[in-house]
Amino acid sequence: MSSFRPEYIHDIPRHWAAQTPAAPCLFESGAVISYGELWQRIEAARDWLVAQGVGEGDRVMVVGENCNEMVVTLFACSVLHAWPIQVNARLSAREIDNIRDHAQPALMLFTGHVSDVAAAHGARLGAQASACPVFADGVLALRAASAPERVASAQARQVATLIYTSGTTGAPKGVMVPHAGLTHFARISATSRDMGQADVAYGALPMSHIFGIATVLMATLYAGASLFMRPRFDGNDVFEALASPGVTILQGVPTMFTRILAVAAAHGAGPGRYPRLRYLYTGGAPLDPTLKRDVEALFGQPLHHGYGITEYAGSLFITRMDAPRADCSAGHIVEGVEIEITDDAGTLLPAGERGQIRVRGPGVMLGYYRNPEQTAEALLPGGWLNTGDLGYLDADGALFISGRSKDLIIRSGFNVYPIEVESVINAFPGVRQSAVVGRPASDGNEEVVAFIETQEGASVDPKALDAYLRESLAPYKRPAEIRTVDVIPTTASGKLLKQPLRALLD
Repeated sequence: MSSFRPEYIHDIPRHWAAQTPAAPCLFESGAVISYGELWQRIEAARDWLVAQGVGEGDRVMVVGENCNEMVVTLFACSVLHAWPIQVNARLSAREIDNIRDHAQPALMLFTGHVSDVAAAHGARLGAQASACPVFADGVLALRAASAPERVASAQARQVATLIYTSGTTGAPKGVMVPHAGLTHFARISATSRDMGQADVAYGALPMSHIFGIATVLMATLYAGASLFMRPRFDGNDVFEALASPGVTILQGVPTMFTRILAVAAAHGAGPGRYPRLRYLYTGGAPLDPTLKRDVEALFGQPLHHGYGITEYAGSLFITRMDAPRADCSAGHIVEGVEIEITDDAGTLLPAGERGQIRVRGPGVMLGYYRNPEQTAEALLPGGWLNTGDLGYLDADGALFISGRSKDLIIRSGFNVYPIEVESVINAFPGVRQSAVVGRPASDGNEEVVAFIETQEGASVDPKALDAYLRESLAPYKRPAEIRTVDVIPTTASGKLLKQPLRALLD
């Protein structure tokens, strides 16, 4: 497998359809789709797309939740050198319409058979039954009123997919993800996890997210392994999948593991209960030590961690399987990636100093679609990508994430990194998770405000929490206010959403 070097993402399922056509590829709703059958569906969908007028340089927007039709469309578009745009159906009508208006797709699909919200979006926009022979009943289609302008062939053949970043507003940012990056990382991810054909990965991370596409889908298929697909994440469902078909690879963002912990007792979970499970991994957001400790205690094995962003096709750093870490580092740099930690002016900083994270490698995006201004801000001279994240490298070269530069709070002239405060709060008994934001003060300063979500049936004593924080944090890091909320909002991919929390402060 290590000698396999696909050029385009569709080369991956085609390879295994030729090598092991009967091997299982997708587990979905009690059915199993083999690699041979998947490739047949890809070819049939390709022919159907052509009949709908889709060709090289067109965009195809899929509003949906995880299902085999999303996977089939992704690869069928790749064969045609059209650009698939997988959009999570749980976005609002405004967000869906903004992406559609910006991307100008020749065709829209809605996976109404697995998603009521996808069906509602389709009905609102006037979509009709697709009539594609390999799509389930309930998949809706909508052709553009007039053929949009196609991307030039040279660029069309470089881009595997457009991913619109979370928090999309009236000015959407569509990341042009390169084939070269996804195929490179598929190999890196599969080999770093020692994945093989016997592995079964859990696939509830949205296929609209780089984590779901690169680390979950592409790496699994590169290894010739199989994927247990779920339209939405549900903590109870995880334990059912661990029992049957016997998931071996469990990956998710930290909030997913928080939800797993919340229902673990009801399933009698504990170390050794699921003997096939051999690898746990979290990424997509910083990891706090309390969550790491609790997950490792539950399953009796290490919780690995990594770091990646939408603008880079796949993880940039991963902890090594042969050297699990006791800390919350994102691990070491992966093959083909370079990193610089700089100050705001671009000056390199020594090991141990926090600064801006800049990276270079085959997965760097080709830019933001139809947005040259923001592309110029992110893509720096020499092929470097400004990630917008803050972090530092220790003497061993391991990366520690401090958070997003836009989330940094300036208090009394000191930098407050929300992840540090959140990690301390999350360790307090009764707290399920927290989110820390800055609130502008009248003197031009910023106050630290924390939102907490409690564990089911638990209550948190404000006086005890205040005393704990006084012992654990420097004065300038302590929250000026702590608010309890029923649920901390997250994106469809499970990242904490802080903007709605900031809005509560107005």
